[in-house]
Amino acid sequence: MQSDIEIARVARKKPILEVGAVLAIPPEELAPYGHDKAKVGAGFIRSLGERPDGSLILVTAINPTPAGEGKTTTTVGLVDGLNRIGRRAVVCIREPSLGPSFGMKGGAAGGGHAQVIPMEEINLHFTGDFHAITSAHNLLAAMIDNHVYWGNALDIDVRRITWRRAMDMNDRSLRQMVGALGGVANGFPRECGFDITVASEVMAILCLAEDFADLERRLGSIIVAYRRDKTPVFARDLKADGAMAVLLKDAMQPNLVQTLENNPAFVHGGPFANIAHGCNSVIATKTALKLADYVVTEAGFGADLGAEKFFDIKCRKAGLTPSAAVIVATVRALKMNGGVKKEDLGSEDVAALTRGCANLGRHIANVRRFGVPVVVAINHFTSDTEAEIAAVKDYASRHGVDAILCRHWAEGGEGIEELAQRVAEMADGGQADFRPLYPDDMPLMEKIETVASKIYHAGEVTADKGVRDQLKAWEEQGYGGLPVCMAKTQYSFSTDPNLRGAPEGHVVHVREVRLAAGAGFVVAITGEIMTMPGLPSSPSAERIFLNQEGHIEGLF
Repeated sequence: MQSDIEIARVARKKPILEVGAVLAIPPEELAPYGHDKAKVGAGFIRSLGERPDGSLILVTAINPTPAGEGKTTTTVGLVDGLNRIGRRAVVCIREPSLGPSFGMKGGAAGGGHAQVIPMEEINLHFTGDFHAITSAHNLLAAMIDNHVYWGNALDIDVRRITWRRAMDMNDRSLRQMVGALGGVANGFPRECGFDITVASEVMAILCLAEDFADLERRLGSIIVAYRRDKTPVFARDLKADGAMAVLLKDAMQPNLVQTLENNPAFVHGGPFANIAHGCNSVIATKTALKLADYVVTEAGFGADLGAEKFFDIKCRKAGLTPSAAVIVATVRALKMNGGVKKEDLGSEDVAALTRGCANLGRHIANVRRFGVPVVVAINHFTSDTEAEIAAVKDYASRHGVDAILCRHWAEGGEGIEELAQRVAEMADGGQADFRPLYPDDMPLMEKIETVASKIYHAGEVTADKGVRDQLKAWEEQGYGGLPVCMAKTQYSFSTDPNLRGAPEGHVVHVREVRLAAGAGFVVAITGEIMTMPGLPSSPSAERIFLNQEGHIEGLF
């Protein structure tokens, strides 16, 4: 069996100008990065304004497990399947972070015969977008400390500097530290730390900005610190927004690549699905909608995090209206939700599978709550038995949706044609009646409680007085109309990552809230969510190397 990277390496790629031609993008509007990837010009994107939009399809999933679900693989495969049945479709996904690529999760370019390519470059430096975001983030951090060093005219309280530094790598030793040691020449010592780049507000801003002017406005609205009177200090107060925008000029342009079957793919942006909204950029999605009849995109983690944030943050803020949704599930993952250990997943266990289907049922109901029609994609594994597959289909049928077996990992677009046909029918049928979960004018705490009760099925939401007071203060300052971005474990509907299935009546404790004023949402942090992950005991980096031919091995 070939590995993902072996399959990608032998793929027959088209020159990127030919891929662009499929979408009628003129060669002069593409800025090639080599022969197989390119940036789409801002002028061309502006020229698309009057064109009608295609149909937007979301691919989401059940809660992730160590057994694997294959959401990105299904997203890519679905676009190949749609094109195979004669529909003009484009895929829009996020760029992978170096942290997971060298850590535990691996890359995010799909897998098997449903990938975007060049796989190695997408999972590594790609077109340099993440490096530009890291640089813009750290420029702002440097300008804060420099301002304090040269007299602190803005009266920044160094105890209340909220802007940390960033790097695109997992490094637990940088989470919390003391900076500016070594004497007067190095500034004023203070507690600080690093977040991973995908958790940066700059990343979220780039992915929500409509154009360059909107990008600069949002960057200027970042709150970096507070004065002694507790009034906020913005990035624009430091005159940092212009230079930050300059660093992001090229990063704002969507990246065009291709699938293994040479279909167009936009891979752009990559906000953390916990601390941020976990979706690819608005500008890439909107550009694709002008160029194709169907745009298939995904949202991070399971539907309780990814789909909810896609609907309540990205679609709300960008004015997008999804036409259909796909929930990816695997027999293996459902058995884990039913109590089966990972080492026992190869054995048939219909009873455990049926118990685990409660997780799938909850996600089906949740997506329907947003008024979006749903279909289930069963991502096939060779260990799946006919009885287990039949049990999933029967369960889905009893919940009023189709569950379709998909073999795209092994067969590419041919193995997912049935799902592609069903998705096209749903999108063309105009069944969607999209509506966010809560209105803009609902108080912030009530928004948090609404997500927790209606999506997580929590029995109670608790928060200290300081958290509630902070939310009220933000409402008084004019931020009450923002959506909430829940930072919660991806492994469970609850805040306990070990509580699988579909738990009811649990308590969601909000331990901290953060205002992402530039991105335009309020983050509610629950459980043990970290913005700088650590490496596992045996990171993937130990098995990544160049072979004698100069090819990368071990990347997945």
